[in-house]
Amino acid sequence: MFDLEPADQTLQRAKGRAEAGFVCRDGRARLKHLHQSGCAKAMLPQVPGDPEVVFLNTAGGLTSGDRLSYRLDVPAGVRVTGTTQTAERAYEANAGAARVDCQLTAGAGASLDWLPQETILFDRASLERETRIALEGDARLLFCETLVFGRTAMGESVDRLWLRDRRDVTRDGKPVLVDAVRMNGESLALAGDPAMLGEARAVALVALVCPGAEDALAPIRALLEEEDGVDAAASGWDGRCLVRMTARDGWPLRRLMVKLLTHIRGTVPPRVWQI
Repeated sequence: MFDLEPADQTLQRAKGRAEAGFVCRDGRARLKHLHQSGCAKAMLPQVPGDPEVVFLNTAGGLTSGDRLSYRLDVPAGVRVTGTTQTAERAYEANAGAARVDCQLTAGAGASLDWLPQETILFDRASLERETRIALEGDARLLFCETLVFGRTAMGESVDRLWLRDRRDVTRDGKPVLVDAVRMNGESLALAGDPAMLGEARAVALVALVCPGAEDALAPIRALLEEEDGVDAAASGWDGRCLVRMTARDGWPLRRLMVKLLTHIRGTVPPRVWQI
């Protein structure tokens, strides 16, 4: 792990909190609560069908000492999609880590799609992110996460990086999925070691968590064979279906991600995903 000095409080830091909560009325999700402060915003674009909440960071990226908080609450029996306006960027940090906290809930019979766009990590970035998702009863969850280590088209490389990225999913208070990524030190995961990331500069996870999710495994595996330039594998068991993907560039990974999300959702990804 490389040394980082404590955040200098005399420097300007980005702080923000955005929340959206819904209620079920006449069988549809209706906005009940909306809060936004600082650099964090939550937009509700007019889209056909179920609501979409688009979170964004108006600071334009993350660096030392920045703090962001997002929350989305979905009531029983309705479907809501949460996403981000664009790729989040974590820039060089020389005075402590940036931190992002995401908290999401879904009531019994609800369907929650949490589909943030990519996180691009630049050289010497330092980021702590924690995503906590609480499901009740038979709630259905679809979520994805993509990490890109520098932009290949721009000739960028990542030699030093500190990252702690953790996702905890519970159902009725009991853990059903814990997924964590941690990178410390110089070239720890980017040195070409096949036991780590090899030549990959982009990694992604897609997870479907709901009763019977394992039944989606066979058609998902068939989709994985259609995209060149991506190494991917899927597994399914006990109400979970996971897909893990790696690629040398974020572009082929995104193409496959769009195909997977369209198949699983039965509709295209949110409008801000359009390419």
